[in-house]
Amino acid sequence: MSGHSKWATIKRKKAKTDAERGKMFTKVIKEITIAARDGGGDPEGNPRLRTAILAAKAVNMPAANIERAIKKGTGELPGVSYEEVTYEGYGAHGVAMMVDCLTDNRNRTTAEIRHLFSKFGGNLAADGAVSWVFARKGQILVSKKGVTEEQLMEIALEAGAEDIRTDDPEQYETLTEASDLHTVLKELEAKGVKPETGELIRVPSNTVELGEKEADSVLKLIDQLEDNDDVTKVWANFEIPEEMLERLRG
Repeated sequence: MSGHSKWATIKRKKAKTDAERGKMFTKVIKEITIAARDGGGDPEGNPRLRTAILAAKAVNMPAANIERAIKKGTGELPGVSYEEVTYEGYGAHGVAMMVDCLTDNRNRTTAEIRHLFSKFGGNLAADGAVSWVFARKGQILVSKKGVTEEQLMEIALEAGAEDIRTDDPEQYETLTEASDLHTVLKELEAKGVKPETGELIRVPSNTVELGEKEADSVLKLIDQLEDNDDVTKVWANFEIPEEMLERLRG
């Protein structure tokens, strides 16, 4: 995984305070709402909603909250209308970044994202400026406690997965083509494997190697962006040694 992908995993595992969980709930609820709005409230016929519900379960969101978010998306309950926006830019030291947002006020969100990039030595760029760096892939994370590497490989590769990575001590990472994500998810579930998360990610085709000082400044920008309520995901193409990453955010 790139440095940012690894940091995202570390941060997800450490989200223990009520404030952190609250922010995660807010972001997941938005995703469930817009998924239900665009594809209907039946997760069996709406792949995006299925993965959003999986994300909700990964952060222990109560079933009632999930159901309420779905009903807001389908119009059965009143709710806010969200718009999807993706910003492209460069962080400090030439790190390419993409910021996915769900917002009810594009002007406000644009101003806030622009301010954060500027504050931490970066700048927003025009559409298409950095998107070419990233490829869309499916990512499925599975706990190592419930399945062996051999079992997972047999099921996932036969279902169409591209690769399985085992370097994380707690999870297997399965990568798929974006179009194959839900096929592989369904096959794993059918064979009794319970994924912890399953989502579309952006994988960089090239990376920028950073030292500790440079990495710290980039991570501060990512932290601030991810703390923004309108931001759902931040993608970046930096690379640093894992032990340095753990030390910076230990």
